[in-house]
Amino acid sequence: MKALYLESSSAVAWLFGEAKASDVIHRAVALKSMKEASAQKIRGLMARERKQWVTMALTESALARAGSAFPVEPVKPLDAIHLATALAFSETFPDLKIIAFDRRVSDNAVALGLASA
Repeated sequence: MKALYLESSSAVAWLFGEAKASDVIHRAVALKSMKEASAQKIRGLMARERKQWVTMALTESALARAGSAFPVEPVKPLDAIHLATALAFSETFPDLKIIAFDRRVSDNAVALGLASA
């Protein structure tokens, strides 16, 4: 079975049709660059799409791995959690590919032996 790990910023970029997703939905509303009604539609789309996704709870072992060094440092804490979670997923899905907005996440994915999309 093929699997894809979609880092959250990449999901937002996809929803907005942007190459760069610097604002998440609630920030876009707060900055008045999006109306609340549009934000609700996007949240609904994400909720519907998420039903098809396999999710994983954040485990103690993933948290411990996130606190360890990565091949390409420095790594931001949330990115470390993404990488550690992707490593855990790769145990079940050996052909896991990662879609990441941040270049450092992609570089680490490759260095860790995870295919980067």
